[in-house]
Parts: sequence; structure tokens; C-alpha cells
Amino acid sequence: MARPGMRATVRDIAAETGLSIATVSRVLNGQSNVAPHTRELVLQVVGRLGDQAPRPRAAQETMAGGTVYVRCPYLLTDYFGLIVSSIGETVELHGGQMILSTGESARRPALSGLPGRSDIAGAILILPPEPGEELVRLRDRRFPFVVIDPRTPPPKDIVAVSAAHFAGARKLMAHVVELGHRRVGIIGGPVKWLPSEARLAGYTASLADVGVLPSAELLRNVLEPNAENGYRAACELLDLPERPTALVAFNDKMAVGALWAAAERGLSVPGDLSVAGFDDIDLSRATLPMLTTVRQPLQEMGRMAVTLLMRLLSRHTLEALHVSLGTDVIVRDSTGPAPR
Repeated sequence: MARPGMRATVRDIAAETGLSIATVSRVLNGQSNVAPHTRELVLQVVGRLGDQAPRPRAAQETMAGGTVYVRCPYLLTDYFGLIVSSIGETVELHGGQMILSTGESARRPALSGLPGRSDIAGAILILPPEPGEELVRLRDRRFPFVVIDPRTPPPKDIVAVSAAHFAGARKLMAHVVELGHRRVGIIGGPVKWLPSEARLAGYTASLADVGVLPSAELLRNVLEPNAENGYRAACELLDLPERPTALVAFNDKMAVGALWAAAERGLSVPGDLSVAGFDDIDLSRATLPMLTTVRQPLQEMGRMAVTLLMRLLSRHTLEALHVSLGTDVIVRDSTGPAPR
């Protein structure tokens, strides 16, 4: 057997179990031609040796047929659909399976029930509505999970993946002010959402760079970030005695609502009014004019979440628990110079 402080070898595990080196190697390499009781015997020894033992290849490189529970308690629109599809493809690529819970019904099952489910290895939670305290309780039960796009600032030791909301919003507003706009209406997302606050901070930072202070008159927040609410908020802003020369929306759907409001008032875009969104979903390229927006790496967020979950399942130490992926401004036809 390996001496204390020395790393155990396949030969050591074979000696401990009484199995051949070839059989132990098949187990560690994740091959299927091994009897279940034999596989269990090898894995018990590996577990007892802990860090001294060679890790099974399944734990290192694949999900070894494990099942990942993916919860997205929202409609699978193009935004959430891109994230979920990339998760499914990546899980399958690594030999795992996915159980998907989506829509309003996905909000009912309590997270507290996940650790007791023997059919799942871990979970990926997309924009979870639960408070951080509930996520901490789930973590304290040693259940492996990753959060995508957290709604509130995640506790420091919760693994999370999101886009660089602040940086993307700041770059977008920098583009708008470079075009000469100073009176900019902001159609924000739900109050107290982490993405909403981060994007608002990015917008106001770029406005401050050119000496423009935040104005409550030019800010509208909505409860649900959809086109209808974007339209209503844009109507209020465009009906001000001194209307803004540009509107920046929390997402592309709300920017589409702003285009409706502009058309209803006979305003040309971008001649009379510039409009910009966020996300770069397919809808942003289906409008006339096409939307200037911020591209979020939605599919990469899904792939990164699976990678992080695999590392949790294999008990790797994660140095970066909160991963923020870069965003890019996509300039199209809906923004132009401020009208004189």
C-alpha cells in the first residue's frame, strides 16, 4: 500500500482489492465492461484513499453518465433557450444526461428537495428566484450546483456564471454619448435585480464621463422586461416636455417596444431618436432598423456552467467562483448622431 504522503498507484489499488491491474484500469478509465460490484469495490478504495488515489477518468473528464438537473423557471424564449440548449449539448458531449424543469411550474419544487434525489448528480439553476440564504442552505448540504445569471449578488462561496453587465452597459452608453447624445432615457429592468443594477451603473458611469448626472425624470423601471412594458415606458419618456434624443433599454425586447412608441409618434430612428438594446437575440436583427445592442455570450454561459459543475463533481478546488464573461457592443442601424 502507498506510504503516507505518497500518491497511490493503480498497482496499490489492485493489491488492496485483490483485482488485476487491468480490471482496476478499466474502472478508472470509465469503461463499461466491468461488473457493478467490481466497480463499486474499486471506487470504495479510491474514496478511502482520497487525494492519494488516482481519480477515475469519468470524474476527471466526463460526467460518467451522470444526470444534471437544469431548472429555468421561465418560458424558453430565444434568450433562455440558447442557454438551455448549450447546457444540453455540453452535458451530452461529456457523457451525461439532462433533466429539464422549465416554465412557471419549475418555481414550485423547493430546492431543499434536490439533495435527496438519487437520480441527479448536480444542478444548474438559471436566474433562480430564491434568496441567497436558500442557496447557502443548499450548498451547506454539500449538493453541487452552479447558478447562471444570478438575480441577486450571489454569496461569495456560491459558484455562479454571468455576463459582464456593467462593462457592456458602459461601452454601449459610451457609444451613444460619442454620437452626441446627452439627454438619454433609460428603460431599466426590475428593481433590485443584479443585472438591472449593474447595467444602470454602467450607463450612468459613461454619462458621468461627459458631465451628465443621473436624472430620475429620464429613468423608468419595469417589473417584467418585455416589449409591452418597454413600449409603455418609452411612451412616458417620449411624451416628456423635453423628450430624450436616445433611449437605452434593459434588453432587446424592451427596445423593440421603444421602436413601436417612436413609430407611433412619427419619429424616425435613428434620425429623430436613437434606440439601443441589450442581449443580441435574434429579434435584434429582425427589426427595421436593426438594433444596436450588447452581445451576451449566452451559449458560452451554458457551456461554462457545465464545466464548472463537472469540476465540482470531481471535487476540484475552484479559485474563481464568480465567473463573468465578456460582452461586446454590436453597432447597427438604430443609433445615429444626436439631432441638432
